[in-house]
Amino acid sequence: MRIEPIELEPKQTLFRDYKNDYEKIADRFNHHPFEESTWERRLSEIRNQTYQRDELSDVLNHMNRRWEAPERTFNNIEKLKDEESVVVIAGQQAGLLTGPLYSVHKIISVLQLAKEKERDLGKPVIPVFWIAGEDHDFDEIHHIMMKQGNGMEKMTIDHTPETKASVSEITIDQQKASSWLKDVFGMVKETEHTHDFYKEVERLLKESDTYSDFFAKVVYHLFPDEGLVLIDAHDPEVRRLETPYFSTMIEKNREMASGVYAVLQKNRQEGYETLLDSELDDAHIFYSFEGERVLLVRDEEGNYRGKNNEVVLTETELLKVAKETPELLSNNVVTRPLMQEALFPVLAFIGGPGEINYWSVLKPAFEAAGLCMPPVLPRLSFTMIDRKTGQQLEKFHISTDEVIRSGVKEKKMNWIASQSTPQVRHLTEQVKKEIDSIHAPLREKSASLGADLGQLAEKNLEYILENIDFLEKRLHHSMESRHQHEMDQFENMEWTLHPGGGLQERMWSIVPWVNEYGTTVFQQMNRHHLSFKNDHYVVYL
Repeated sequence: MRIEPIELEPKQTLFRDYKNDYEKIADRFNHHPFEESTWERRLSEIRNQTYQRDELSDVLNHMNRRWEAPERTFNNIEKLKDEESVVVIAGQQAGLLTGPLYSVHKIISVLQLAKEKERDLGKPVIPVFWIAGEDHDFDEIHHIMMKQGNGMEKMTIDHTPETKASVSEITIDQQKASSWLKDVFGMVKETEHTHDFYKEVERLLKESDTYSDFFAKVVYHLFPDEGLVLIDAHDPEVRRLETPYFSTMIEKNREMASGVYAVLQKNRQEGYETLLDSELDDAHIFYSFEGERVLLVRDEEGNYRGKNNEVVLTETELLKVAKETPELLSNNVVTRPLMQEALFPVLAFIGGPGEINYWSVLKPAFEAAGLCMPPVLPRLSFTMIDRKTGQQLEKFHISTDEVIRSGVKEKKMNWIASQSTPQVRHLTEQVKKEIDSIHAPLREKSASLGADLGQLAEKNLEYILENIDFLEKRLHHSMESRHQHEMDQFENMEWTLHPGGGLQERMWSIVPWVNEYGTTVFQQMNRHHLSFKNDHYVVYL
């Protein structure tokens, strides 16, 4: 395995400024992500905060026993009781088989930064991954994408939950899940790893009650020796620890919402993308009502209502819920970072471009809740290249950077055009010029006899040229058929390295890579030293 950094210009303006011109948006954050002075300052903030360390450790211990976590995980959970210990944290929804590759890349990011900062600061730094089990959008996690022929196919599990419940509350339909898993593995070629990988995942699936359980078990299968600590944010035991923090979010709700709204408007005015939709009356808290997750808003009387008036609660009633039945409450993208900060001594949060965009408006919410926003670091980003695709890049003399940035469609067209002498495009352009020249006297004569006839002559030329374009396309198709093997190679490069016009990590799953290279492939990536200052890494397998 060889890993090399490449430059990759971020597409989002805000994320680009965050990485390359931080001073432009420094007022939205508390800490510069790449200054050494950040870390001691952050440690000082953590010392001034109090945490339920023992209680949280007990909850994590119980939860991770259920997932049969590795022993090093429990060692790190025990370290959390140490007043000097801190955590590096990231999170994601409980995607099937971990979902898109970027979920695993986030985990590697957490492991890398925790190891680096423990060495630099001389304090225990625990890697934590937050499973957003409260999320209820099942459509976002009920599938993975698999390469099929010259394209990608969406492999969706045949399970429709009866209610809009949180993912951690949805019991897996084992029969349908087993059938889905068999179909997924039916799409990969048999290798020395296939049988063992399939049997192990099948076992983990059968031992899981919910999709969050399945996610956790697969993650520990991929990272058994790194000391990673997983937390299901929607576990009732976690919710009981969150009572005082929910109370603060309710009491300071108006102040938090107005602050977030103000920065959101500022971002809009300065031309930054606004991926977060937030209004002044948003409470940024969900309430579980009749088995469904309902987003609350504040009305003019100060009551909390469901967006569709499903439920109405006074502030006093909602505070009572926070105290007596906190498992009925859950966070959205605005309050989740606050809850992470309240529960854990967070040395740093790691997020993708979209998450950093959200975080840019959260500083007022942190301040209203009496919290300090932690340093926010952009996660590590990777593109994996298998041997076959690497050989194809060499064959056609195409640079890896170029394909990752823009794909090979133009390269494919140029290559097929170069296979004929003279080139088809050159030939058709030459014919068009000659026809235009031969046709000119007809257009001149027609124009002299009347404007209508002149327009007809122009249309006639246009029609002839369109027919030549049609013939050119047919010639291209014929040549593509003649060179189908090469065309398939171009398609493979496109769909492996630039699928759907974007990064591989946003579409591909872990399955083809583990199937080809074994379950240690991501552990091997993590053994390399990876700087957070680099835009993107290419992993040659």
